[in-house]
Parts: sequence; C-alpha cells; structure tokens
Amino acid sequence: MPLIQEPATKQIKREVLVRVIKAFYSDDFGEKCNRIPYDMYPKWTDPIYRCCIYKERAVVRTRVISALGGSLENDDEYRPAAEYAAEALKERESPAAPLTVIENACQGCAPAHVFVTELCQGCVARPCMAACHFGAISRVDGHARIDQAKCKKCGMCMQACPYGAIIKTVVPCENACPVGAIGKDEHGVARINHESCISCGKCVSACPFGAVNPRSQIIDVLSRIREGREVIAMVAPAIMGQLPCTAGQIHTALKKIGFSDVYEVAQGADVTARTEAVDLRERLARGDGFMTTSCCAAYNELVDKHLPELKPFRSATHTPMYYTGEIVHREHPDAVRVFISPCFAKRREALKEHMAEYVINFEEFGALLIALNIDVMKLEETPFTRPSSIEGRMYPLSGGVAQSVTSAWRGSDNAVKPTTINGLNKMSILDLKRWAKAGKCDQGNLVEVMSCMGGCIGGNACLNAQRQAAGKVKTYAAQSFTLKEDPSAEKSSS
Repeated sequence: MPLIQEPATKQIKREVLVRVIKAFYSDDFGEKCNRIPYDMYPKWTDPIYRCCIYKERAVVRTRVISALGGSLENDDEYRPAAEYAAEALKERESPAAPLTVIENACQGCAPAHVFVTELCQGCVARPCMAACHFGAISRVDGHARIDQAKCKKCGMCMQACPYGAIIKTVVPCENACPVGAIGKDEHGVARINHESCISCGKCVSACPFGAVNPRSQIIDVLSRIREGREVIAMVAPAIMGQLPCTAGQIHTALKKIGFSDVYEVAQGADVTARTEAVDLRERLARGDGFMTTSCCAAYNELVDKHLPELKPFRSATHTPMYYTGEIVHREHPDAVRVFISPCFAKRREALKEHMAEYVINFEEFGALLIALNIDVMKLEETPFTRPSSIEGRMYPLSGGVAQSVTSAWRGSDNAVKPTTINGLNKMSILDLKRWAKAGKCDQGNLVEVMSCMGGCIGGNACLNAQRQAAGKVKTYAAQSFTLKEDPSAEKSSS
C-alpha cells in the first residue's frame, strides 16, 4: 500500500488498525481486540522493539485502545480492550482532544540541553563566549564549559564555534511542536497540553517511538455504515496523490467499503477561493495591509489560541471541508458526513464547525483497504459527477490556495500579491506576529498559511512522498477546468 519506505512506527500503527478493523467484522469484536497483543507477540516470540514481549504486548494494547478511539491519559491498565470496543460501537461525540500519548511507549527522553564536546580546542578568540548574551559560557581547564542554569538554548554559541564542538540534544516531540504544547509530567512521560495544542500533529511525526497517537474514529464510521445509515465520504484533494490508482478507483473503493456517496472536497475549495477573493477585495478597498487565508485547521487553531492579534487579518471565509459539508447537507440532510483527511487537525475543526460528523485520515483509509482486501488498482472507475476546478484540486500543494484565490479574483488588475508560509514553526510564527503588529506584510497582501511543509500533501497522515504526490495531484488537476472558465464562478463571486 505505501509508496515510500515507512518508519516502523507507521507500520505498527497500520498493523494494529488493520487487526482492529478485521476484529470489527468478526463474530466477536471485543475478544478479538483483547487478543491482538497476543496475536502480534505470541508466546516464545523474541521482542523486536522493546525489552521483552510483555512490554511489546502492553504497548500494542494501548495502541488498540487508541485505534478504538479511547483516551490513554485516564486508561486503567486492568481494563480489557473489549470494554473500549463495546464503547466504540455506540454513537458518541467526537473527542475534544484528537491526540493522545501512549505512556508505555514514551522513552522519557533526557531534557534538551546545549553542551561542549571534546572537540573543543580552547581557541584564543573564544567566539562562543562572545556569542553568548547570557554569560553562560566560561573557560575551565582550557576548554569552554556551559552553565546549564544560565543557558537559554538559543544556539548562538553553536553557530559561532568554528569546530562544531558545541551541540544541542533535543526532545523530538518538544522540538517539533511550534507552540510548546507538549512536555514532560512528574514521571518524565510526555504530556500534551490540549489547551495549547493546535493539533498540527508534528509531535506524532517527530516521535521515533510512536508514543503520540491519534484517537481513531474508524470504528465509529464503520458502525454507522453497519447500522444502515446514509454515510457520505468527503475526500480531501490531497488523496489524489497518495495511492497508485485513479480518482475514479478511489471513488469505487469508498463505495465498496460501504459509503453511500463520495464528494470531492475540491468542490468546496472552489467556494473557498471565490469567497476569499471577494473578502480580499473588500479588505484592500478599505485599506487593510494584508489578509491571511483560512483553509488550514491547524493555523486557525494557532490564531485562536496563540495569535489573537492576527484575527483581524485572517479571512472570515470557511474551509473547503466546511463548504463541502454544506453541499452534502443540502443534498442529503440526514446523511452522516465523513471527511477523508491528510491530517489530524481537521478533527478539531469538525468538532467546532459541525460540517462533518467524523474524520478518517489517509493512514486509516489505507488500513481499511488492506483489512477488506480491496486492491484499488484492480477496481473499475466511478467518475465524480460534480465538477471541481483545476485550482480547487491544486489546493493541497503549497502555493495552491493563494493561486486559487488569485485565479478567482474578478477583474483584470494585478492587485493580488501572494506569498506563502510553507510550514508552521517558531520562526514563521514570529513572522506572522511581526506582520500583525505592523499591520502589513512586507512580502505581499495575500498570505497563504499551511501548517505542513509542502501543503496538505505533507500532512502527517499522508502515504506518499511529496514529490510523487505533487506530480499526481497536478496531473489529475490538469484534467479539469479553471475557475475563470467555470460559468458558476461569476455567480458565486457576486
């Protein structure tokens, strides 16, 4: 299924998901879930990743609970997985926190710190001491030494050292988080501050032990399908670059899984582009310095929780998922809407905006195909009957949103000056703060903000390498029309 070499953490996650899905279709869901750790690590099996098979089983048990949608923060280790399985079969509200930490998988990494190695030459110039603004470096026995109590971990000394003798150790999940929402508790185990977390999922990708995991909604969705409800899939445009098949074959695969119908979210992206173009025109007319796009759920969480000064500059336009959900609700008012997503942040958006009842990510979709023995490459094609533009289908690429808004701009002038934030990190957040304070962006007047490098094709649940995914998305998009060619564009923008 995957088109690139995956880390073992992703492989284990997928194997657990596949086994949970197969258990759902068995004659004893709960007992099959109980047995997954023992089936994966039977008696006399040598451990692969942990000290013993008992630790391996304990970690797998918690992964099963996460795959069932359970929270691990309050898990009772004596509670069988079958009880979580029984809860997963009931209709329940989406969890407010889409991510959870697997305690027994967390390595409890040593705290981050900067230190001097034996490569230090004790040079006369002492550039490291000159570079440190906090007086944390001194000379001891002819070599530089860092006072950890004074060190701010800024890294200036590392850059100044001509020998590369100063290095910094990091905690991968903490280092990846752009907002400092993850840290250690009193036991040295990673904990997510959900009040600060923007659900960007960077900690999930960064942890080499796979200790941060999404709480899956896959059993919730399969339960609604089994109940005979009308369940409609809304597929993000990035999916077109993930699998070695056509869009029509993905459509057919979703119908085989049991979805009643399938909508392209690129259709909603067209509405977002047209609406943001109107929004930008109105803002520039009244003298605003710039406007940021609003389609990235993690960016919206960032603004709401950490950058309130940016709210006046963020477009009030809804996301493609929102507008697609509106279309589905209008045409199928009683349907259960399921967004097929490249990332975890969309679960937070679905909870807040109520335009999708559930979210399944690409990894979970891939696990579904494996569990149900669906070979997408051998399926017939089911064409999408609702049109989407080239620009709407290009949304998942960095720069695609800005280009869509520019294309939707009604008029012949060249007033739109787009720029991109290609991945949220501490430095790009500082840029956003600076622009908000100045009331203008020195790089353009339309700022596209994407949490993930490369855009949605770089999402934390994607299956394919970005370059390959980008090529497939562009090829698929080229088969459609442009926003300026679409006769409904004028009506939508008026």
